[in-house]
Parts: sequence; structure tokens; C-alpha cells
Amino acid sequence: MKQSVLTRYRVMAYLTGVLLILLTIGVIAKYLLKVDGADGFVTAVGIAHGWLYVVYLVFAFDLGSKAKMPLGKLAWMLLAGTVPTAAFFVERKVSRELAPLFAPAEGKQPVGA
Repeated sequence: MKQSVLTRYRVMAYLTGVLLILLTIGVIAKYLLKVDGADGFVTAVGIAHGWLYVVYLVFAFDLGSKAKMPLGKLAWMLLAGTVPTAAFFVERKVSRELAPLFAPAEGKQPVGA
């Protein structure tokens, strides 16, 4: 497998995680703190998170299927983009588990060789 499959999953996991945290903060500001102007922020971040979450699902499923992950682990990986901060922890765990499976880019030596 190519390293790019893992890299694009990692990028999308971080983007999805950051946007979900921002969305959570915005919702708290809008509904609990009654902050003026939070309406537009929640709408914009919510739309961005929604669309990028779909891309995250595609990349996570691609990674999981290529790595032949068990269904439970794949489901947790897919749902991580819906729980604030979970994407960061799941991404770190998945990256550490799958890093040895990926071939280094052409012309580069594996680490430790």
C-alpha cells in the first residue's frame, strides 16, 4: 500500500476533528452563552464539517478496506468524526498500528535501514 492512503486519512481526521471542536464551541456560544453572531459561525462551520466529514468517511473507508480492518475497528474509525476530540485519538492509534504496513515512497529507504 502507498503511504498517501494513510496521509490523506490523517489530514482529513485532523480537519474533521478541528472543525467538530469549533462547531461544539460555536453551539455552546450560541445556545448556552447566547453570543451575538454565533449563528453565522455555527452555520458556516457546520456546513464545512458536514462536507469534509463525507470526504473523511471515504478516505477512512478506503484505508480500512485496504488494510483489511475488522468491521468493529472500521466502524469506530468512521464514527470518530462525530465525537469531539475522538478523531485525534483514533487517528493516532490507527496510524501507529498501520504505519508498518505501508511501503516507503520510491527512492527512499525505510526508517532504520
